[in-house]
Amino acid sequence: MSRRPGTPRLLRQLNDRAALELLLSSGPLTRTQLGEATGLSKVTASQLLARLEERELVHVVGTQAGGRGPNAALYAVVPSSAYVAALDVGPDRVTAAIADITGQIVTEVSVDPTASDDPVAVVHTTVMKLVEGAGVRLELLRACVIGTPGVVDPRTGDVRFSFDLHSWHEGVLESLRTDLRRSVTIENDVNLAALAEHAEGVARGVSDFVLMWVGSGGGVGMAIMLGDRIHRGRSGGAGEIGYLPVPGAPLPDDVGLPGGYQSLRTAYGKPSLAHGFQALVGAQEILALASSHGFPGDDVAAVLHAARAHRERGDAFLDELAQRIARGVASVCVVLDPGLVVLGGAVSRAGGTDLAHRVARATERIGPNAPEVSVSRVEGNPVLRGAVLAALRSAREEVFASTVEG
Repeated sequence: MSRRPGTPRLLRQLNDRAALELLLSSGPLTRTQLGEATGLSKVTASQLLARLEERELVHVVGTQAGGRGPNAALYAVVPSSAYVAALDVGPDRVTAAIADITGQIVTEVSVDPTASDDPVAVVHTTVMKLVEGAGVRLELLRACVIGTPGVVDPRTGDVRFSFDLHSWHEGVLESLRTDLRRSVTIENDVNLAALAEHAEGVARGVSDFVLMWVGSGGGVGMAIMLGDRIHRGRSGGAGEIGYLPVPGAPLPDDVGLPGGYQSLRTAYGKPSLAHGFQALVGAQEILALASSHGFPGDDVAAVLHAARAHRERGDAFLDELAQRIARGVASVCVVLDPGLVVLGGAVSRAGGTDLAHRVARATERIGPNAPEVSVSRVEGNPVLRGAVLAALRSAREEVFASTVEG
């Protein structure tokens, strides 16, 4: 009977990958602990560790006292074996971070994107600042993930439409990959926030949930996680909830505008949708609602904090805001019935669990599905953290798949 060629090499690759993933998730392990956890014999575990040490992917970080005999060496993944870059790109600011292969952030930088109209130049400048600030050799950077507002075409990976980033268009992704000469991915920013929520936040271990994002800059978006995977839709437009027609919000015809992405107006000096769900919960609309309840201001988070501090007037404002948000939540839940709705973005964080509870109660009164409503628990910048996690997945696929010589 013939034997399949390459099988021993494939088995070694699989064993190496399992060992590296285990070392990343469980911390330093001895050879014996690694063998027991993976089901490998002592001899195979020793050969595996020797192979990974030779490739400078693992190293000895200490010893562990045992019974009789010498202390056992503790092995861990070498953090500096590879790095990833993550960018959160907005119209006024680019926030970026570089992390080592273990996921530890090495350094963060901010860049003004208005200095250039060329997305490639902006990203190139940001990545160079990252590697220089971290003291990392560029060749060790294995992957770069960029979070942007707007619709990303799942077929091409390019930004198909972004209201805030007009210069991001078809062909930018290929130009970025040519310029940086490594793996580059563009992803919707709210989808990245959902990845972080799924891995480290309130949705950890939850297979189906939606993340509704209400930002202080006016943006309203949503990410859908079904079966532990982001649902993007055929054209990448799944989750563009700002355009959702809901009761209480005008339709394009109501405001004398054609449908689609051009249905925009300038409200309070800033652009906003004139119709759909965003006409109810966009930042400028929330500020107008707050002012009508006696909480004037130009900062959404500030007026929400003020309303929570003044219960009588604040309750009326928060209840009306929750009812507006609940219209979008209920519309999503009668179609998807996700069970968990996570509120993200600056508005949701400022409203806190108080706002989440109000939204949950209002949603129960609208539709038959009563989801759990929670506030995001991802620390720091959820978009940036999601970009780091996505970049690590890509980098580890590349690095961990090349541990065995042909």
